Amino acid sequence: MVHRGWKQSVLWPVLLAGFGMQAVAQRVSMENATPQQLAGIAKDNSRHFGDDPDDGGLIATDLSASLDPAAVGTAMRKVGDWQLARSQVYFDRIWTWSVLYSGFMAASDSLGDAKYREAMEAMGRKFDWQLRSHLPDADDQSVGQTYLELYLLKKDPAMIAPTRSELDALLPEPHVSKKPGKPVIWWWCDALFMAPPVWSRMYAATGDRKYIGYLNEEWAKTSDLLYDKQEHLYARDADYLTKTEANGKKMFWSRGNGWVMGGIARTLDYLPKDDPARVKYVTQLKEMAARVASLQGPDGLWRAGMLDPGNYSEPEVSGSALFTYALAWGINQGVLDGKVYRPVVEKAWAGMLKHVYADGRLGCIQQTGAEPAPFKATASYTYGVGAFLMAGSEIRRMGVSPAGTKKGHKPG
Repeated sequence: MVHRGWKQSVLWPVLLAGFGMQAVAQRVSMENATPQQLAGIAKDNSRHFGDDPDDGGLIATDLSASLDPAAVGTAMRKVGDWQLARSQVYFDRIWTWSVLYSGFMAASDSLGDAKYREAMEAMGRKFDWQLRSHLPDADDQSVGQTYLELYLLKKDPAMIAPTRSELDALLPEPHVSKKPGKPVIWWWCDALFMAPPVWSRMYAATGDRKYIGYLNEEWAKTSDLLYDKQEHLYARDADYLTKTEANGKKMFWSRGNGWVMGGIARTLDYLPKDDPARVKYVTQLKEMAARVASLQGPDGLWRAGMLDPGNYSEPEVSGSALFTYALAWGINQGVLDGKVYRPVVEKAWAGMLKHVYADGRLGCIQQTGAEPAPFKATASYTYGVGAFLMAGSEIRRMGVSPAGTKKGHKPG
């Protein structure tokens, strides 16, 4: 069994002999954390988004890296049950939680386990199905994804009435960013995961294409601003268009690009099949998938800084999980070639399982932020668990078919 924890660094000679230079890199990484970064971690922990204890205990040895649905389900339950038990009392409507909720909804559907969905219904009732703010930005819209998915199952109009009212209030022209100095409404790439799937689900709930019109218009603006057509990756926002890594290459944050790829998948799930913009989303997913696959690390995962992986001591699991989710989704939908991408997914899933602790903690998740930053191996935050559960759900749909085309997957 393997321990993963910062406290182990006091045993420096032993670690150096046992794990080689990776241990050195981990120690240097955290020692180089700035006061602002450390303060950000402390703030995330105080808000119950997660935590990063000195010692996370032993890494789980009871999980199989097989893509067999039963084996994947076992890993999902281990992580999901741990997260639900420790976090339900703190449920909130901020985006860090809403991504977890999306994971719980996916897990409930995939595993046939009502407890995750029932927890989401209880959450919705607790907040009277309200979004986090009036005239919400993308982050504050994100919890609407879960409200809408519950509505599509239950058909209770109360579940989506507040969300629909808020979206309708955002529709009138002009569409301008509420943040000074930002040229578009969805000015940061993370927004493409948080908001567009809400709008496509509202279309599915109402049949009104005005929601699709807004979605397509705003996504195009964000893509034109942030998508690098040569690298086939997104800058986090306009401030990062010229930022570079230590090796001089452009800075592309793995979680930010994971948000985009995951957002494409979750938007396409409910976008009309005859929508003219659909081909643009599919094309972008294909381009990004090819680039992301080419940057996969030997351990199956991706570092926080995509073009300078050697500068980062640990893999970053939230971004890796979002990539895995989007790639598996693409295989299941016939958008991506299973022969090409199934090995990428298989390697990524095996890599993530090496960061699941014996109690179910999912580690190596970077704290909230806008760019690559140091974090402990034990760091676990809600949105990373949500991404992991979404990834597992799509992998279970892949089944054991080499092409990843198990019958019965949700059309999209």
